[in-house]
Amino acid sequence: MKIIKFSQILSELEKYNIYINNKIDKDLHFNKLNTINSADVDDLTFFSNKKYLNDLKNNRAKACFIQSQFVSYLPKNCTPIIVEDPYLCLSIITNLFNDKKRVSNGVISKYSIINEKVNIHKNVQIDPFSLIESNTEIFDNVIIGSNSKIGPNVIIHNNVEIQDNVSISNTTIMHNCVIQSGSRIGGQGFGFEEKTKQKITHTGNVLISNNCNIGANTTIDRAVFQTTKIGQYSQIDNLVQIAHNVEIGDHAIIAAQVGIAGSTKIGDFVKIGGQAGISGHLEIGNNVTIAAKSGVTKNINNNKIVAGFPAKDIILWKKEIIKNTIRK
Repeated sequence: MKIIKFSQILSELEKYNIYINNKIDKDLHFNKLNTINSADVDDLTFFSNKKYLNDLKNNRAKACFIQSQFVSYLPKNCTPIIVEDPYLCLSIITNLFNDKKRVSNGVISKYSIINEKVNIHKNVQIDPFSLIESNTEIFDNVIIGSNSKIGPNVIIHNNVEIQDNVSISNTTIMHNCVIQSGSRIGGQGFGFEEKTKQKITHTGNVLISNNCNIGANTTIDRAVFQTTKIGQYSQIDNLVQIAHNVEIGDHAIIAAQVGIAGSTKIGDFVKIGGQAGISGHLEIGNNVTIAAKSGVTKNINNNKIVAGFPAKDIILWKKEIIKNTIRK
């Protein structure tokens, strides 16, 4: 069992300029992170949703990340760790409690196939039955799982984890990314002349910026001429389709089964709910939220929240739902 001291938690939070507002014994220790309603006597928990207020009152945890206005609801056995954003603190320290974090073992399997025109740097792990094709460069501490095909024309920067059964070509992946199993990145996009169905050859590439997570069985198509781009710190769920020449800004959150058609530009800090569809050649502004199952057919300005099909301001959409319900 991994024991984590509060001093370690403090050090991790301070890297992100988060400081605790109350004095707590630095030797206080925890066995694991857990939810409010499942935490045991040596666990650390968090409270970030009023829906669980009754669970908070009866929780058994040793300590809890919590905002100051809710401290009075804690039982005496639970030490408050007062912060502005408990959920953010939780996300930062999860790695401290993770015994299964993957680190490269530096072994290149004898059952892998590596083209002579491949440049491999230090401490790279390549598991059995993976194929590394020409004009590929792999930097330090990269992990490539089994049955993956990497290349041609791929650059993978430091500390990237590529899981099993992944296919990547014509792509640059920056530092600290995770590409989950079954992803297909850098392949030919969906482009042709409508009448004759003559295929348009795609010769561009894909750029995945630092600290991104690409979910299982997600596809990201290479650009026709330039670059399909994913901004840094973006989190893309499973089964997402991103077409050629799409540009997604920093800190995007895109849920499962979203489809984004070609040449659409998406700003920073955008959130897209599951099964939403976005037409091609659109501009989606910064801080936009698109509700699940929405169909976006027009540009969206900064800071808007939209829902429905065709997607519109969520307040208008809710009013229409109420009117239709009354009529029935």
